[in-house]
Amino acid sequence: MLERNVIQSVGFRNTKCDGRIDGFQFKVRLPYYRGVYLCQLRLGDLYIDEKRIDPNAITWCVDGCEYTAEQMRQNCEVNWAVTEPATVKVQYDGGLPQGFHDIKYGFCFSSSYMPPMMQSEEALDPNKESMIFLPEFGKHVNERRLLIV
Repeated sequence: MLERNVIQSVGFRNTKCDGRIDGFQFKVRLPYYRGVYLCQLRLGDLYIDEKRIDPNAITWCVDGCEYTAEQMRQNCEVNWAVTEPATVKVQYDGGLPQGFHDIKYGFCFSSSYMPPMMQSEEALDPNKESMIFLPEFGKHVNERRLLIV
């Protein structure tokens, strides 16, 4: 079952490749009442403990496949279901140390049936809250403190 928070507590951990810790991951749920295609997503900045992460170090895993931000912008075939969390993977040499970490991540999405005023670049800035807030569209910027053990 998904948690109410967009950034999920389950799945926050360091990742390994060839026995070496090479980054970390966390899961996010879609803050919407229906699925969206990857090309509808607008990805913003990711901060870990107030440190901005290079966007090129981030991939999303949706439905078992990994995508960069550029691949997501071009992908109008893969649908992110509202019932399945996406895994955000971050290349971060050595991973995160044990303890609490503050995550701040902005993302939002376009919706084909919304008026143009709500689809503008300003309204869909993933690093700022929308000028028009509708609960069913969720917040753009989500924050959570999680623990790595």
